[in-house]
Amino acid sequence: MDENNLLVVTNIFPNKDGSYYQGVFVKEQIKFLKNYFDNVYVISPWPYGYKMFLKDYSYENVYVYYPRFIHFPIGYFRRRLGENYYKTILKVIKRENLKFKIAHAHFTWPSGYATHILKRTHKIPFVVTTHGLHDTRMNFLLKNGAMEVWKSADAIINVSRKCVKLLMRVGIPEDKLYYIPNGVDTSLFYPQETALIRKELNIPIDKKILISVGNLVEKKGFEYLIRAMKIILHARDDVLLYIIGEGPLRKRLENITRELKLEEHVFLVGPKPHRDIPLWINAGDLFVLPSLVENFGVVNIEALACGKPVISTINGGSEEVITSEEYGLLCPPRDPECLAEKILMALNKEWDREKIRKYAEQFDWRNIARQIFKVYEDVLSNY
Repeated sequence: MDENNLLVVTNIFPNKDGSYYQGVFVKEQIKFLKNYFDNVYVISPWPYGYKMFLKDYSYENVYVYYPRFIHFPIGYFRRRLGENYYKTILKVIKRENLKFKIAHAHFTWPSGYATHILKRTHKIPFVVTTHGLHDTRMNFLLKNGAMEVWKSADAIINVSRKCVKLLMRVGIPEDKLYYIPNGVDTSLFYPQETALIRKELNIPIDKKILISVGNLVEKKGFEYLIRAMKIILHARDDVLLYIIGEGPLRKRLENITRELKLEEHVFLVGPKPHRDIPLWINAGDLFVLPSLVENFGVVNIEALACGKPVISTINGGSEEVITSEEYGLLCPPRDPECLAEKILMALNKEWDREKIRKYAEQFDWRNIARQIFKVYEDVLSNY
């Protein structure tokens, strides 16, 4: 096959203006992978009635499609989701006459499942990246054809070492498993003058600032961070917490903040486009990620690239990034007392911020993209 094109199939992908930023790690990866291909085609199917504002667009040599299909969240349709994904992807391929030499699916289900069918019908190799793979999801994935996907895939990229171990445990051969972490764009995430950024964002210059970023959902653990703030303020009253993100738990988190009388110290900022996240991180003294579970935790390396120490939980992903107390501190999830203790320790510690920044260089997307392209080359050489 002469076409030097890449097909990417993904459950989530940001829209053109970045107001919908789910799957930004896929778009950031493509930003550097596209240099190895003539064209990159991204297909992210959505059911009718969901995220209807998502519209097809293109930039440089990347073409993004959001095809629609009928889906209801009931048993029969849930079981058919993978096949419906495939049929929807196939319509785009035929309509646009897309030609490609390799496919890369992000997420085992349903994108990976659909792409494994595509491999069979189009005789092309495919790679899958296992975002969201952890013990608590293994039963769900296995019930939804995950073993078919993993056995069919020519290579499986895992963003954490624990994912490699999980797949080996269920019998996937080690020789098709790759550990390649997520990356960070160091041209976007780099140290900036904190005082100037705080003025721009209207954040007090004379306070200690904690920054956290994530969707306001249960697994992100923001409730425990807010409760930790109550403990922190007993020790010192000059600490402010800014949480950037939106989600279904907003009202609950606002209620907890009011109940604990923290309205003057905890601020739910709301969602911000990805291009603004470096400003918020640089405004902080520390970055905090209180997640209950993470597959990797991209925001960890984004903060490190800005030279900011990270306080995080042992959540499955962060401990593979924060490997030394020179870069941050860790505590168990769901433990506001320990979280408060580590934050107070970090606020009193002298950090080598240049050392933190240099540590993050290994996660530069340029390095990560080279590793991913090498996987493609390995796969294609055997095809």
